[in-house]
Amino acid sequence: MKALRENLGGIATCLFELTVGILLLIDPSGFTSAIFSTAGVCLVLSGLFRVIRYFRTEPVTAMKNQLLSKGLATVLIGSFCVSQSAWIVSLILPILTLVYGGVILVTGLTKVQWMFDIIRLKKKMWFLAAISAVISLTCGLVVIANPFTSTAVLWMFIGISLIVEAVFDVVSLIFGINKKEKPEPTVTVPAEAEPVAE
Repeated sequence: MKALRENLGGIATCLFELTVGILLLIDPSGFTSAIFSTAGVCLVLSGLFRVIRYFRTEPVTAMKNQLLSKGLATVLIGSFCVSQSAWIVSLILPILTLVYGGVILVTGLTKVQWMFDIIRLKKKMWFLAAISAVISLTCGLVVIANPFTSTAVLWMFIGISLIVEAVFDVVSLIFGINKKEKPEPTVTVPAEAEPVAE
């Protein structure tokens, strides 16, 4: 149980990769649009909160902080993100591809450290983390280079690569958690014999 708590971050990362990979395979455009819609809803709520704060704050302080104008602007931006999420996705798809590729590359770099951590801890299953790191770095570079002729194929590749990474990460974590450290042998030093009184 203690080992499970210590690896909670890794488990969360695996679940995130798996979920994103599956959603990208099912409907990449819809998933990305949903991200913008969710961000838009958060912006609208944040803007409304600022508007409410404006009317509940003292006039001089509210005027200095410009809460009303900032709140209304945030509501407008959020509403635009919600209503035009599909258009935003189609407009900035190349940038999103680079962002996804960059995220995969950064994930790969963290897995490189993970691999060396396992090696330094003298565990035998380090090669699983190495495979996962190589997959992440390779997929990230491929996504950024974008050699595909179709956007649909690119998103499918991203989804599959995230799922494969998640599977390798889960296997690495399972072996890491289930592997019990061997207790170091204790050396008992015999007590010095007391001199026998003559």
